[in-house]
Amino acid sequence: MPSGDASVPSPAGADTQVKEPSGPAGPPDPGSPTRFHLGSPSPADGGPMERLARESGGLDVNSTYAYLLWCRDFADTSVVARAGDRLAGFITGYRRPAAPDTLFVWQVAVGPDFRRRGLASRMLGHLAGTVRAETGVRFVEATVTPDNKASMHLFESFAQANDADLTRDVLFSEHELGSGHEPEVLHRIGPLARPIGVIGGPLRPDRALGGPLTPPRGTTGRARD
Repeated sequence: MPSGDASVPSPAGADTQVKEPSGPAGPPDPGSPTRFHLGSPSPADGGPMERLARESGGLDVNSTYAYLLWCRDFADTSVVARAGDRLAGFITGYRRPAAPDTLFVWQVAVGPDFRRRGLASRMLGHLAGTVRAETGVRFVEATVTPDNKASMHLFESFAQANDADLTRDVLFSEHELGSGHEPEVLHRIGPLARPIGVIGGPLRPDRALGGPLTPPRGTTGRARD
């Protein structure tokens, strides 16, 4: 798996993955809107993020310590979504040291109870928009294995919504990864324009996921949904 930023302990499974609903999970009840809050993670989110990654059933789960470090050192390039006091989803990412105009998306996770609501797309749009506004990043990168159709769809949709080019190239081969692992294909999106868009249209404060989308109390970031 890609090792992420070499300035921190190398996390396991640094490929970008998205879990889609399976089993009895169905579409949300339109009569029961959920209020999501998007904001930067804090170390207090490290444990819940590890548990959510484990619940996904498909992510390579890192140690709680790795998520705690990520929340401390890369909070500005990551996002968490909360529904009340529950962690609904998260995206972890970082700006590449050798290419600071590029945001690399490491992991994407959405809780089983919050799928089929476009939350992954909204988190990605929010994160890319926030990091672009603050740092001027122009590209988004992620690695996806050929069998991960959900991740492919997420990044294809993001590129389409932003009228941006999407290129693909093998970053790490099966030989490099070993153990019969599929190759990690680098998806590179950009250059990005402003404002950042998501499927369904540009992010706007009045277009929430089933309800108002506002940052949690005590955060400085602004929701762009």
